[in-house]
Amino acid sequence: QVQLVESGGGVVQPGESLRLACAASGPQWSRYAVAWFRQTPGKEREFVATISRGGGRSSYADSVKGRFTISRDDNKKTVTLQMNSLKPEDTAVYTCAAKSTILTAPLLTNHDQYEYWGQGTQVTVSS
Repeated sequence: QVQLVESGGGVVQPGESLRLACAASGPQWSRYAVAWFRQTPGKEREFVATISRGGGRSSYADSVKGRFTISRDDNKKTVTLQMNSLKPEDTAVYTCAAKSTILTAPLLTNHDQYEYWGQGTQVTVSS
């Protein structure tokens, strides 16, 4: 069983940065692929970024490509989402998710494919 806890959300102005962290507990964390999703009221949950087991591959939504970076430290059981040049449209609840995979598994961008979820952290970008 894996438990995920997000942190790092807050209120920032457009153009500023935030760093979100997803801290995991549970065995064999290094075997999990991890993703970040976001959601605003009345809208579908949206894929943001994912990183493979081992950290060798990652994928991003077009809306955040070039601004956000996902990384992982399996020794610390943490996955980080560095968000730069934030825009008001980035405002959402950000949630991390994990799924046990094999090393060669394709990157997963659909929320239905993930097994474990955190509670989320609010990010608000407003002037």
